[in-house]
Amino acid sequence: MEQFIVSARKYRPTAFKDVVGQQAITNTLDNAIANNHLAQALLFTGPRGVGKTTCARILAKKINQDGTEKEGEDFAFNIFELDAASNNSVDDIRNLIDQVRIPPQVGKYKVYIIDEVHMLSSAAFNAFLKTLEEPPKHAIFILATTEKHKIIPTILSRCQIFDFRRITVQDIKGHLTEVAKAENIDAEDDALHIIAQKADGALRDALSIFDRVVSFSGKNLTREAVTENLNVLDYTYYFNVTQLLLENKIPEVLLAYNTILSRGFDGHHFIMGLASHFRDLLVCQNQETIGLLEVGEQVKTMYFEQSQKAPYDFLLDAIQIANTCDLQYKTSRNQRLLVELCLLQLASITAQPEKKKTSVTSKRYVIPPSQVKAAEPTPKDDTSNSQEVKAAEETTTIAQEIVETTSKKLAEEEPKENIPTNEAVTNKSVSTSKIVVEEKKEQEPPTPTDPEKPKRVIERPQILAERNAKKVSALSIKSIQKKQELQRELVAQQPDQKNLPKETFTEPEMITAWNEYTKKVELKGQYNLLSHLSMGVPKLEGSLIHLEFPNSTIKVEVERAKHELLGFLRKKLNNYDVDLSIEVNETEIKRYAYTPREKFEKLKEKNPAIEKLRKDFDLDI
Repeated sequence: MEQFIVSARKYRPTAFKDVVGQQAITNTLDNAIANNHLAQALLFTGPRGVGKTTCARILAKKINQDGTEKEGEDFAFNIFELDAASNNSVDDIRNLIDQVRIPPQVGKYKVYIIDEVHMLSSAAFNAFLKTLEEPPKHAIFILATTEKHKIIPTILSRCQIFDFRRITVQDIKGHLTEVAKAENIDAEDDALHIIAQKADGALRDALSIFDRVVSFSGKNLTREAVTENLNVLDYTYYFNVTQLLLENKIPEVLLAYNTILSRGFDGHHFIMGLASHFRDLLVCQNQETIGLLEVGEQVKTMYFEQSQKAPYDFLLDAIQIANTCDLQYKTSRNQRLLVELCLLQLASITAQPEKKKTSVTSKRYVIPPSQVKAAEPTPKDDTSNSQEVKAAEETTTIAQEIVETTSKKLAEEEPKENIPTNEAVTNKSVSTSKIVVEEKKEQEPPTPTDPEKPKRVIERPQILAERNAKKVSALSIKSIQKKQELQRELVAQQPDQKNLPKETFTEPEMITAWNEYTKKVELKGQYNLLSHLSMGVPKLEGSLIHLEFPNSTIKVEVERAKHELLGFLRKKLNNYDVDLSIEVNETEIKRYAYTPREKFEKLKEKNPAIEKLRKDFDLDI
């Protein structure tokens, strides 16, 4: 069994013409050798896997060739490679300087290749300066590094610098095609393109990935095998998601994103890839810019077809929304929610009404759940729908009876109140109650015999008067008179107290009802009101509940909720004579301790022994 050699070593270039993607540098070095214009100190810098050490070896071999050497001569005795990562001390550089003085036994030059030169210590760099500036005629130094900024300026000024660039996707794919042919591997064009993209400009990485995928799939290299082995998001995901976004299918989009996460892909990687996909679609909308796509011909056709379906405005907005999500992803605490919200906004772009279109920086439009297309109902759904429609119709009938009864009562009481007719009518027509009864909308289109019924709005006079009383200003005499009239209208519309229940109740029952109301306030999130109501214990005198607060600000806050509070207590206690008395007692403020000193004083009042404890242990407050 032959020993396996990785492709990065097996297909390593042995001549400048075989180097991939660095034609400018190889041509420069070739011409410098031909014209005897080669510097004695060279610095090769660039990303990993782009050919720095390979070019250094080819250069070291070529400058020693004079036409008399044997075929395949590599001049190994003239080439010295030093790994600066492990030989970075001053002693290592001194040993190198001692070797430089000895001329070569074979060939014309001794070449010293120092890899990862940025790892040398400052003392080693300083020890190397003089030799690097004035080396012997037979010595040439080639320094290679991936981080040029870590090399001291005095070294850089003594070297001729060659910047190696990342290798393009097309160049890497072309080289992989040649390697696949040499290995008798049937490889799809898209498969090699994915490997080239994954390599990120490094040919050595591309060859390593190629070996790994070949070990997985054998002699037949397909796109599916590559995406499965490398665990990369295939472009088919982005095509499917974009199609769903264009069709405003929000549930399907969220399910597709959930599938992507369940397969182990990162949400940040997905949103970045989606933004790049939108960019590629935008590029494809113009024939002149299609060449900017670094994809295979088959995929380029797919991009062109989808770009014709995607509107120009959609792509622009989609790129900006996806880019905003990309920028906010790392700082977000709920990253999945951020991406899902981004997908909701993307799926709503084409469904957004023209009159509601907003800028990217403002609040984005999202399709309401009622407008999202639902699945077709099953037979049992029809029964439940008919029951809901019947319940809605009964509610509408009751609401109509309330409106008619209230209107008759208002018509009888209007002459007694002397309210100006034009103002009363205006207020009743403009202000409406918050209670809106909507009939159930069926999912099937309405038939001619059963047209869709409009919304019915019920006006409740008591709520109407309260809302109008809040809207009236108190900055003029006319406004004060208006407010008084509205107040009389509100009093006149109170329910008749004669026929309402007036059961007796005890103070514990009142406290129980009071605590139930505070829990209700807490569930609503009204924590400010909750703290006020929990501040003291209400006292009962007959049917009158007394409350005392330390200042008038708290009194005003509680009075705002007085109407709702009394309504709850009256209903709970089944007594409509219950009323609330709120007073301000400035001395009450002393009952509450805020500072550590005040808390200690209150504890000392309850237990004087605490003071003795503090003195015995010499404690601070």
